Amino acid sequence: MSFHAAAGALACAVAIALGGCGSDEANPPPAEPARSPELTTEPAGEVIPGDSEAEGVAIDPVTGLAAIALREPDRIELVDVSSGRTVERIPTPDPARHLSLARPGGPVLAPLEYVDQLLRVELPSGRTSSVGVGDFPHDAAEVDDGRIFVGDEGGDTISVVDGDAVEATLPTPEQPGGVAAAGDVVAVVAVAARVISFYDAGTLERIEELSAGAGPSHVVAASDGRFYVTDTGGDALLVYETDPEPRLVDRANVGGSPYGIAIDEGRERIWVTATARNRLLEFEITDLAPRLVDSFPTVRQPNSVAVDGRTGTVVVVGRDDGDVQILDPGEANE
Repeated sequence: MSFHAAAGALACAVAIALGGCGSDEANPPPAEPARSPELTTEPAGEVIPGDSEAEGVAIDPVTGLAAIALREPDRIELVDVSSGRTVERIPTPDPARHLSLARPGGPVLAPLEYVDQLLRVELPSGRTSSVGVGDFPHDAAEVDDGRIFVGDEGGDTISVVDGDAVEATLPTPEQPGGVAAAGDVVAVVAVAARVISFYDAGTLERIEELSAGAGPSHVVAASDGRFYVTDTGGDALLVYETDPEPRLVDRANVGGSPYGIAIDEGRERIWVTATARNRLLEFEITDLAPRLVDSFPTVRQPNSVAVDGRTGTVVVVGRDDGDVQILDPGEANE
């Protein structure tokens, strides 16, 4: 059973015993990445072979370090993107699955789902601190004032972390997965309810709730207030804007079960992994739907992707074998 499905089953079992499960009406299971086929094409760029499962990557443009979450043993490795060399191995009390960068220079935010903690990893030292949050924290994003919004997937809540404590707990639709922030707006994708909710980071009020396709999974934010969602179940990339109010702008059809997503605003690029095809898709940001401009072969089961805003280098992490792919798109096209 997948981590999403296992979490949902456990949460529902407990909630049923207590008289409910997230919402009044039962939602279908959340969308999962496709099971990737065996590789038939050599991945583009450099591949660092792994020795255990890996999922979750974030790149810091200040230090040039990529943080990668691995299992057995549970750890986060800091990898120099330019050389591919691991410079720090940080043991974690439980595996992380999704990593994000709070801001340039760090820290890295690592929700630890099974121990209900948000781990913060300082860069480049690797020093850690943690705070207890809600049930099964899945993703996190920091807003401009330094508070961190954590999606508690098993609890149908958002934990708002201020310093070393939870300041507030906000209700969400069922199974909040991806979380992203732009300015004073936080977007949360509820993977079971299949909606995206927008919150005012100052007042903590929910601004709007919109449909998020057939099976959304991840979300990234642009500084202009736009949010991009991978609709894994609907084979699409969805575009939302929040000024003057949240609305769906457009969608791009994306075959191959789109899942991982990263944004490079400086180069006006969106990077999306297609797990059914072991491909990395390069989109150009436009006024409406992003435009597909290129595609690259990846390592197997490419569930996670990140991009270095300084150089445009892309890092893809393969879940099955823990392989790490470092790709310079310009060189790959030569």
